[in-house]
Amino acid sequence: MLKGFLTVGGWTMLSRILGLVRDQLLAAFMGAGPMQDAYQVAFRLPNMFRRLFGEGAFNAAFVPLFSAELTTEGDDTARTMARQVFGVLLTWLVILCVLGEIFMPAVLRVIAPGFAENGEQYELAVSLSRITFPYLVLICAAALVSGVLNGLHRFSMAAAAYLSFNVVGIAAVLFATPFFPDVAHTAAWGVTASGFVQLGLLMYAARKAGFDLTPLPPRITPKIRQLGRRMLPGLIGSGVTQINLTIDTIIATLLPAGSVSLMYFADRLNQLPLGVLGAAAGTTLLPVLTRHLASDDIDSAHAAQNRAMDYVLMLTLPSMAGLLVLGTPIMQVLFAHGSFSLLDAALSAQSLRAYALGLPAFVLAKVLAPAFFARGDTSTPVKIGFFTLMINLILNLLLMKPLAHVGPPLASSLAAILNVSILGALLIRRDALRPEPAMLRRIALMGLAASVMALALLGLNSLLILPASHVTFWLAILLSCEVPMGGLLYLLSLHLFGVLDLANALDGLKRRLNRKRGRI
Repeated sequence: MLKGFLTVGGWTMLSRILGLVRDQLLAAFMGAGPMQDAYQVAFRLPNMFRRLFGEGAFNAAFVPLFSAELTTEGDDTARTMARQVFGVLLTWLVILCVLGEIFMPAVLRVIAPGFAENGEQYELAVSLSRITFPYLVLICAAALVSGVLNGLHRFSMAAAAYLSFNVVGIAAVLFATPFFPDVAHTAAWGVTASGFVQLGLLMYAARKAGFDLTPLPPRITPKIRQLGRRMLPGLIGSGVTQINLTIDTIIATLLPAGSVSLMYFADRLNQLPLGVLGAAAGTTLLPVLTRHLASDDIDSAHAAQNRAMDYVLMLTLPSMAGLLVLGTPIMQVLFAHGSFSLLDAALSAQSLRAYALGLPAFVLAKVLAPAFFARGDTSTPVKIGFFTLMINLILNLLLMKPLAHVGPPLASSLAAILNVSILGALLIRRDALRPEPAMLRRIALMGLAASVMALALLGLNSLLILPASHVTFWLAILLSCEVPMGGLLYLLSLHLFGVLDLANALDGLKRRLNRKRGRI
């Protein structure tokens, strides 16, 4: 499982880094204002489908079903089932897309009610949303093909294909902008174009793996009914984080202009560790749990669950601490260019810190949800999801006025903490999660090591005075020293606390590198 985790995590990390480059271009060209807000709302709707399907409900329902079919019935039966699902899925998505294109003005009044007061911004958001909306057809179809590849334990291509979203987006902004009315329209067309590239790459990888996934005419079979029963509730259960973020966006459109943009760029940085660790752990854990449970190997299933929690928290806790302490200089170095000012970056960093408070909960939800899905239970996460959605909405309404652009992110973090607490408690009560005392002790020591790192960085920052001119340059120099220093201090703390043996870890890394050289 660790190999799959590292494979998916590595490709996802590269994708997130390219995503930061893409976001830097968007910030530099559009700043934080009405045009950026309109584009981000237009992108939010298909992007929510991408996260729900690619990283959520569809993947959670389809992968166990496909893996079980592959194990018990063989390749041919599993391939036929996947092609049948593909035909039904495409039919439903195309109908949904057509309806969305027709009724987009009404949809925008729901997801961006604040734009209705500004006619020009509202019309721009409608136009951009109609351009980006077909992306949901392409990316949800890509999620199915990616699920097949994950079920075949071919994680590399499934993760690598998503790089094309950012590669195409960067190329569009840099080279195609002169051919469109503005950067927002260019970026919107780049979103849809990337969907064709992603789906094409994944279809090629599936065919190369011996799985031709040409969709069959839509027909509702017993397996598809079973998939639907598992998937539809899971749209809420596994997608609580994304729906909470969408609620944040709805609330942000009612705040001063630029609030959507400030929260978007903060969320994008928060998504770097969340996407890399949460998506990687959830993607690789689900088929492993399904296989252990199918063979009635309960002890191995619990061990895999605990290892996944250990892996992600070892990296998530220092990430949270680093974002809390270094959030402002990071945002200023990354985004304070062109139309995006130093003040915009500092305000966005306030939202980032609010998101970072819930980062461990966001990631753990990705690790705990597969424990329900692998056992065929999607109703429980739905019930929890509805409850936390209600709490998130209440918190948003309470915090939006006094905290402005910080209110919705803080509400999402608090809702995520509540969500993961309930998920964990129910799994423990059902004996589907057995957190060992040794693991809990390790997690506590990881938190202590992350605190030591944060306090050291905070103390160092309080002693430094940067020159008034070329602030962004000096911040970049400072971060290039502080980030590796903080990482090294965290690793040393883990070593001193007995959580990690650095000598053994380095030996293991050397052996892995030597094996790779031997294969080359």
